[in-house]
Amino acid sequence: MGRNVILWCRRPVDGVGLALYKKGEDKPLQLLDNTNIDNEESFFLSNVTYSDAGIYICHYLSWKTSIRMTSHNTVELVVVDKLPKPSLSAWPSTMFKLGKSITLQCRVPHLVLEFSMELEERATFQKFSLDGDFIISNVEGKGRGTYSYNYHIEAHSNIWSHRSEPLKLMGPVGLLTWNYILNEAIRLSLIVQLVALLLVVLWIRWKYWSLRIREAWLLGTAQGVTMLFIIMALLCCVISFAGLCNGVLTEETEIIMPTPKPELWAETNFPLAPWKNLTLWCRSPSGSTKEFVLLKDGTGWIATRPASEQVRAAFPLGALTQSHTGSYHCHSWEEMAVSEPSEALELVGTDILPKPVISASPPIRGRELQIRCKGWLAGMGFALYKEGLQEPVQQLGTVGREAFFIIQRMEDKDEGNYSCRTHTEKRPFKWSEPSEPLELVIKEMYPKPYFKTWASPMVTPGVRVTFNCSTPHQHMSFILYKDGSEIASSDKSWASPGASAAHFLIISVGFGDGGNYSCRYYDFSIWSEPSDSVELVVTEFYPKPTLLAQPGPVVLPGKNVTLQCQGAFQGMRFALLYEGTPVPLQFQSTSGNSADFLLHTIGTEDSGNYSCVYYETTMSNRGSYLSKPIMIWVTDIFPKPRLFAEPSSVVSMGQNVTLWCQGPVHGVGYILHKEREATSVQLWGSTSSDGAFPITNVSGASIGRYTCCYHPDWTSPIKIQPSNTLELIVTGLLPKPSLLAQLGPMVAPGENMTLRCQGELPDSTFVLLKEGSQEPLEQQRPNGYRADFWMPAVRGEDSGIYSCIYYLDSAPFAASNHSDFLEIWVTDKPPKPSLSAWPSTVFKLEKDITLQCRGPLPGVEFILEHDREEAPQQFSDDGDFVINNVEGKGIGNYSCSYRLQAYPDIWSEPSDPLELVGAGGPAAQECTVGNIVRSSLIVVVVVALGIVLAIEWRKWPRFRTRNSETDGRDQTIALEECNQEEPGTDSNSPSSISQATSVELPVPI
Repeated sequence: MGRNVILWCRRPVDGVGLALYKKGEDKPLQLLDNTNIDNEESFFLSNVTYSDAGIYICHYLSWKTSIRMTSHNTVELVVVDKLPKPSLSAWPSTMFKLGKSITLQCRVPHLVLEFSMELEERATFQKFSLDGDFIISNVEGKGRGTYSYNYHIEAHSNIWSHRSEPLKLMGPVGLLTWNYILNEAIRLSLIVQLVALLLVVLWIRWKYWSLRIREAWLLGTAQGVTMLFIIMALLCCVISFAGLCNGVLTEETEIIMPTPKPELWAETNFPLAPWKNLTLWCRSPSGSTKEFVLLKDGTGWIATRPASEQVRAAFPLGALTQSHTGSYHCHSWEEMAVSEPSEALELVGTDILPKPVISASPPIRGRELQIRCKGWLAGMGFALYKEGLQEPVQQLGTVGREAFFIIQRMEDKDEGNYSCRTHTEKRPFKWSEPSEPLELVIKEMYPKPYFKTWASPMVTPGVRVTFNCSTPHQHMSFILYKDGSEIASSDKSWASPGASAAHFLIISVGFGDGGNYSCRYYDFSIWSEPSDSVELVVTEFYPKPTLLAQPGPVVLPGKNVTLQCQGAFQGMRFALLYEGTPVPLQFQSTSGNSADFLLHTIGTEDSGNYSCVYYETTMSNRGSYLSKPIMIWVTDIFPKPRLFAEPSSVVSMGQNVTLWCQGPVHGVGYILHKEREATSVQLWGSTSSDGAFPITNVSGASIGRYTCCYHPDWTSPIKIQPSNTLELIVTGLLPKPSLLAQLGPMVAPGENMTLRCQGELPDSTFVLLKEGSQEPLEQQRPNGYRADFWMPAVRGEDSGIYSCIYYLDSAPFAASNHSDFLEIWVTDKPPKPSLSAWPSTVFKLEKDITLQCRGPLPGVEFILEHDREEAPQQFSDDGDFVINNVEGKGIGNYSCSYRLQAYPDIWSEPSDPLELVGAGGPAAQECTVGNIVRSSLIVVVVVALGIVLAIEWRKWPRFRTRNSETDGRDQTIALEECNQEEPGTDSNSPSSISQATSVELPVPI
């Protein structure tokens, strides 16, 4: 706020003007033509305020052609009173371990003059640092507390930033620390016990020789008992050292995952001369990256760029000059942390390629070894050199930005120092500077450990991931690696020694946590071979792929099927997953955007759901969503589909209906057949499991019987079977029937019920319907005018609303109107009614209240109950009860119930209680009068007490004072006090009382 800002804009060519625009505004803020542009090419903003904040962009203007060209990047100007707050993190964690320190790291994307750290629990505590790293120890528990940071920069040394978010460090509490302390205490006590028992043995021997004890049996018994205790102590020591008598042989370490390291590389549009226009790119594997920072020579702050959707940013350098030479690296900036620096890219000068970076895993005798050489431009060639040899050991053509040289079998002759060099595709004879040397030495090693995850390596963000590294050797320490870098280790300071396995935990996995994990163990100076790597893929970052089966999802046993996974990006790695198997079945890396997985001679055990995922291998294995699963059927006959209608197969004339053919096989078309018609309605190429056949404006021509079946679009010898038959019935063409329940609409569970449908025409087919059902419940063709639908042993789900229709045999499926709806209740007790009050639940002066009891069944008798009345108060056929409040008798809680006239002995459950209260009526008046009387009595009593106290006060004797006028001392009160008894007299006798002396005691007031 109030400072001056200079915005720099670089021209692509000479002879063009520059215009500065602010996002959201159409007119340029400043213009620079080609006559007044100096070498600086800058726009000056003076005394910036909050209104100047925003996104600025520079346009190139050609004054001859009036063409405006947009620059490639934007700059966001943020105006604040204070510098933005830094991020604060703790390494390796926020929990102190025994004898270990914690490093607090404060990071900002600026050059900082000084950092300041404060501890909330200690007001006078303050430390300063130049690099933002503070080492905190927990001596005597003084390291625990809540820390925060701020900083100031050199340009404004008197302005401190906002304080960081507080970070709390906790002491070594928990089961593991107490377990360690308990172990040490038990071991120490056992050692003391062992020494004491040995001393007892020596003492017995000495007594034997000094006293010349001849009873040998006594000495033997004593020594036997003592040795028994010694053996038991030794066993407990062994068990304790093996894990406190409970077999604890594993360590569990939480992985504090650092912010992932970004990748830095260069691109150019001049392959023959890359230094003429060079752009540096920085990409982060973390999806939460907000900004990128490019640094030169470790200190010079070059520029920042906001992260794009691809989580990368471009830093254009233009033509490479002497001022551009130096070592570059970049950081990624997240919400609360800054990443480690990328690998350094060193620009030596024009016409000289940057030197590559070489790396390799520890060599193992007799094993294959991969040597990685990473260049900085796309489409480069690589060569591997060994010290002492003039010619390259291996040479690869243009393969990209990195290459892998393979030593098939590592032997003693392959030891030595290696380096690599690169060249561009257009200039194969112009080599880069050699990389730093890599020394390969074969060392004796333990066998590799067993390494796995306890769940699938394909995980979603936020889940818990556990790596298990184990070995048959004991007393080992373990190291966990990610992409070749150490990220965690076992800690013997708080776990039992002799661990044969270590568990490494990622509490909540993120997009930056994916990668290739491996582990090793060591004992003093001897290391093990690296374990087999586990690829951890964090999904749900990229869009989901599409999985298709060729030739189709239904395959004969013994045949082959190809599953094609189609992704959204090129150069990805694909994985095929099978439901129920945690580990992917197959992997494939392709240069395109799809992969074909071939399943050979599959059998019935291969039937199931398959899905696929794709992920990038260069940036933390960020993967896509899982594809929609596809079901593979290994059979010689298609499964039977199901045909149904929505909203129902019984529809009115002119209504719309949709026939659905549904089956479990995906990616297959369906065909619909109608009885007595040669042609069929087809739905070709359906890619879902549902086939919809809409029928609009249903008429008499639409009624009939329908079936459907699968219709694969490939030639297949697999048999196809039809679906169920669906009858489409149209109503509204005949008079409606009547529907009755013979024993009433309520029936107890388990009893039988008969519904009678009475029509008006003979030779008819009757159909029973239930609301919510897409198909008829039952059809009957009786001889007369009616049909009885018998429902044995009804249950609760048989409750509902029923109706019936009928159609003539001479005109099938042209049915009558629906009968009146009949609601059936299957219950032991009728459902409870509802109770409401009109106009309200509050009595008004000389006004009545009507209680309305309503039930779900017709033909019932209602009864109203009052909580102040033992017997029912009123009966009603319509459920209305008029309540008055004479003498306050209407106030209280009411409930109602009902009974069917057909079942007079069965009452429903009572309704929820309803309370009526009085306000303004006779009861309220009586209550008011009572309150007035009680209040008046209280006032009278208080006044009377006041008068009595006043009278008593006036009767109180006056105090006598002495010497109040002569000597000015404190006034005293002369009191006639206790009767002092004479010596030798009875204190209770009258004489003793009469002989009491009067004593004046001075009491200060």
